[in-house]
Amino acid sequence: MDMPKILVVDDEEDLCEILKFNLEIEGYEVDTAFSAEEALKMDIASYRLLLLDVMMGEISGFKMASILRKEEKTANIPIIFLTAKDTENDMLTGFNLGADDYISKPFSIRQVVARVKAVLRRTSDKEKVQESECLKYETLSLDTRRIKASVDGREVPLTKKEFEILKLLLENKGNVFSREEILSRIWKDEVYVLDRTIDVNITRLRKKIGPYGKNIVTRLGFGYCFES
Repeated sequence: MDMPKILVVDDEEDLCEILKFNLEIEGYEVDTAFSAEEALKMDIASYRLLLLDVMMGEISGFKMASILRKEEKTANIPIIFLTAKDTENDMLTGFNLGADDYISKPFSIRQVVARVKAVLRRTSDKEKVQESECLKYETLSLDTRRIKASVDGREVPLTKKEFEILKLLLENKGNVFSREEILSRIWKDEVYVLDRTIDVNITRLRKKIGPYGKNIVTRLGFGYCFES
């Protein structure tokens, strides 16, 4: 299994090298940058964790974090701030920017390694939960927690019933559901719902999910299913 990639950004080159050496001993893949400007030219989205010095040149660690949090690809990358300042206001600023931890200098390498492991463990557990709440087929994604559907990263506006039909079919790929089964699962106790209602919702759903509309297959005389 590939170990997480970590980026250390600090204008103290010796400290960067010390952190890199010790984290690599733990098995991590580590890159360094000696300024925020240098780091921002790198593929930040490829890293699982950033160690950012707060006090750096024109772009501080706080400012760099603010920039990253505004970009979709880097918004959720865990950040640990390294700083010689340990005032309450600075710590609050860091955490308000979405920091996952805040380590004051001078620090022991063992402390940094322990904090890195803790943050990566927390974020890994969080990702597993998020994955369990997301149904996917290629670039079609259904977030069952936030109730959002997307194709190729673009949100697709679905009605409540369309969302529930797609969820049912994606959760049970290859299984055929009759109109009666879909009505009983999605509309439940609602009255005066016709079989034709299913057909109308399926037609709209196919159009909305574009290239994946063809994956919602009609089995004449039986019902509907989602096929790969």
